[in-house]
Amino acid sequence: MFTGIVEAIGEVVDIHKEGTNITFTLTCPFTNELKIDQSLSHNGVCLTVIAIEGNLYSVTAIDETLKKTNLGKLEVGSKVNLERCMPANGRFDGHIVQGHVDQIGRVTAITPQDGSWLYDFEYEPEGQNITVEKGSICINGTSLTVFNSGTNTFRVAIIPYTYEHTVFHTLEVGDMVNLEFDIVGKYIRKMMNLG
Repeated sequence: MFTGIVEAIGEVVDIHKEGTNITFTLTCPFTNELKIDQSLSHNGVCLTVIAIEGNLYSVTAIDETLKKTNLGKLEVGSKVNLERCMPANGRFDGHIVQGHVDQIGRVTAITPQDGSWLYDFEYEPEGQNITVEKGSICINGTSLTVFNSGTNTFRVAIIPYTYEHTVFHTLEVGDMVNLEFDIVGKYIRKMMNLG
């Protein structure tokens, strides 16, 4: 389980295709603390560390992951948000994040506002995913608060710290992002559909 509090930004240094899978090799500030078989969130996608060599580590994404997330669009030099699983005695600073992306969203507007930024997103409504005003959303692995919640649109505000310490500063209008909707909302929606 993750919390959506990004620990560091990693950089892709190699991409190797193996059948329909892709192995990504990255570097990050805490590579020396990683272990083989450890779960690590990459832009909100839980992947397993399969190799570590010096300041580099590798993870593999299967075809299903590449189709349902923006990881298939990564290139050498791409930056990704990283978060290790929350330890049992850790502080719960974000919200419950599983590392299972529900669908892709698209940046529709970026508006500077007195030192912060407003980001608008849209997503396809066919997945029946929802946001609620002042509810939680995970965007590229970052826990954020929703406002201007619409049928398939929403907005978040990004403060300077988040802008600088996540990949938000690399996003442009039209870019695709990984969305994981609030787990509580997903369970409530499921229960209502069963009735």
